[in-house]
Amino acid sequence: MSDTPTINLLAPKRGMPPRHFADFSHEERVQAITSLGLPKFRADQLARHYYGKFEADPLTMTDLPQQQRELVKSELFPPLLTPIRTVETDEGDTTKTLWRLHDGILLESVLMRYPDRATLCISSQAGCGMACPFCATGQGGLDRNLSTAEIVDQVREAAAMMHGEGLRLSNIVFMGMGEPLANYRRVMSAVRQITQPSPDGFGISQRNVTVSTVGLAPQIRTFADEDLSCTLAVSLHAPDDELRDELVPMNNRYPVEEVLDAARYYADTTGRRVSIEYALIRDINDQDFRADMLGAKLHRALGSKVHVNLIPLNPTPGSKWDASSRQRQDEFVRRVAAQGVPCTVRDTKGQEIAAACGQLAADEKTG
Repeated sequence: MSDTPTINLLAPKRGMPPRHFADFSHEERVQAITSLGLPKFRADQLARHYYGKFEADPLTMTDLPQQQRELVKSELFPPLLTPIRTVETDEGDTTKTLWRLHDGILLESVLMRYPDRATLCISSQAGCGMACPFCATGQGGLDRNLSTAEIVDQVREAAAMMHGEGLRLSNIVFMGMGEPLANYRRVMSAVRQITQPSPDGFGISQRNVTVSTVGLAPQIRTFADEDLSCTLAVSLHAPDDELRDELVPMNNRYPVEEVLDAARYYADTTGRRVSIEYALIRDINDQDFRADMLGAKLHRALGSKVHVNLIPLNPTPGSKWDASSRQRQDEFVRRVAAQGVPCTVRDTKGQEIAAACGQLAADEKTG
């Protein structure tokens, strides 16, 4: 067993952007607007532009008096995300965007179009402090938390892109850079803005929002009590503490049983089925006995309120590990399902542009 990597739960406080319209609650927006000497109704007017029309530049908002547009822009709409590069693959169905934040830090989001939905994979932190050794983002370390507005604006940008194509953004997954529950307060604020109807949010169904975690058990329980109907995704990657201590260093703090107990609490409280994410790594966690153990533990802990998402490991630069063979993958699925736990293999869109799960380490850092 190797020495435990350093986990970083405390993000540096440096670098947070100036407060943005999307950082404010409804009441705070009204206060901000009136403090600028503008009438209260302008707050709803701006919200309808931002959440309803996906517009973030007051200079284009022609229903605002011209003399007020510059004031509103400078005070409430500081620049957040500047697109640096956009790459497409899967015949244009997958779009990865590399963003530069106001302090120069790089960030990525991935938009995936399917016949029946459009899913955006968003980041909650710049980098990640969880130090999982098979994940490119985790190996890069944590730069800082994202502000609520930096999270929300990823959604607005993608919604605007889909609107321009005559389509609608329907699903959000917090599976980009970072550990969402380590930036808990801002992620919850973002989730509420994503799901509230206009003019307070984008109106995306709570059931279409997935929040992932490596297993921060106390925060999972707190999330369960938020009165939301989102999907919880737990990145398990191993059913036993011995291996998971190495693959997911946070397991040294919250072991498998404690994480599954918290997941059960989430399922019981929300009525939602929990998704278990499991990256299948050749000769590391893909053995028959681990498939059997995974299925048995999940069935015992969660009963019918669980589903396993098997993820063929995506190659990351310099990684010593590789994906399991298709034959091994199929046998793993069969064995988990034999324990009474639904198990499917997740689509790996975007793999060729370093956009798939575990690959969101910005190329510019090393390139």
